[in-house]
Amino acid sequence: MTDQHTPYYDAFEISPVPPPGPDAVAPEPYRGIYGMPAFVTIPTHDLSTSTQFWTAGLGFFELFTIPGKLVHLRRWAFQDVLLVAADPATLPASEPPALTYSYACILTELDGIAADCRALAPGAVGDPRDTPWNSREVEILTPENARIVVTAAKPYEPDSAAARSLAAIGITPSQEHP
Repeated sequence: MTDQHTPYYDAFEISPVPPPGPDAVAPEPYRGIYGMPAFVTIPTHDLSTSTQFWTAGLGFFELFTIPGKLVHLRRWAFQDVLLVAADPATLPASEPPALTYSYACILTELDGIAADCRALAPGAVGDPRDTPWNSREVEILTPENARIVVTAAKPYEPDSAAARSLAAIGITPSQEHP
């Protein structure tokens, strides 16, 4: 897609997220060490329960752990989450973190992630919804009360409502990634 307001730069070569389409394949989990350009830190009162939910439900893996203090989770490159032991004095158990974290997956993964999370925490998963920016999303509430939005780009369909919505704000497909 190109945006009339900024110069076009095809960033697919630096992103682990594949272009959407019926043949899209999810990248392997990324186990390398790099300087993280961004990450989220989530306090939790139960590192073990939170780690289990993030790994078995949301599809992350433990990159490393500092027992009783921190669990560094990752999925694809640049999808990093740090679960940290909460200090009860600064984060009462009744107060949810004021946090929403969104991460990308491919469309064929979305239903499985939602089902895995439902199996771990019935009632924690919302219904999938399609967005005006051409993605499908599912909202999930984690054991530490963080709001997670798992999002998957849908294939671009030139005659769709999403295409018209994007065109209305000046975003049109590029020749390379329709």
